[in-house]
Amino acid sequence: MMTLSEAELTNAICLHVAERRGVKPENVEVVLVWEEETGYSAEIAVEGRHIVWIEANMVEAVQRYLWREYHMQVFRDGISFRLEDEILVDVQTAS
Repeated sequence: MMTLSEAELTNAICLHVAERRGVKPENVEVVLVWEEETGYSAEIAVEGRHIVWIEANMVEAVQRYLWREYHMQVFRDGISFRLEDEILVDVQTAS
């Protein structure tokens, strides 16, 4: 198993949003959120717009990040989030 830090998760989301919107990653702001009622989400600010991503969107960003940075193809069900001092991403890798 591989674990991504909150910084890597934030980076994954910034890169994915930037690619989809055609902007530079440094122009994307992300705040990660965990709420008991709704679970994990990301509050995103880009080009003056505010967007809220649910966990499914975050998983897609992590998948793209793992492919781009580590050349790893991981299925959705192999990615899970957990809360410790920060939000971490657990990734099931092939053994």
